[in-house]
Amino acid sequence: MLTTFGKICRKIRIDQGILMYDMAKELGVSSAFLSKVENGKSKPVREWAERIKELYDLDENTYRELVDAIEEARTEVVEMISAGNQDDMDMILKFARQLGTMSDSKKETFAKLLERKRGVDE
Repeated sequence: MLTTFGKICRKIRIDQGILMYDMAKELGVSSAFLSKVENGKSKPVREWAERIKELYDLDENTYRELVDAIEEARTEVVEMISAGNQDDMDMILKFARQLGTMSDSKKETFAKLLERKRGVDE
């Protein structure tokens, strides 16, 4: 599902006549990652708002909408965690503490496991 951030980015691209690939390249990410962010599967980086404003000469209103959309996307996870039970919150915090010491290959393995699980649940 396209997020508010995704809708704003798509409109910017249409108005500017650019492809997702080009916007992603300017932001220093892959188009696959930008697509995940736009669809709510990953979170946008706060610094993107200023970068997008500079790159595409956004007016102040569009820039403010973009900042708000980024904050909305980033706080959604906190709200989901807060709505969970204590055991879920403890597990999430335990995982978060381990994440910084995990190798990239372990992170990738874990991400694949979660993707497979999501496919089963859907």
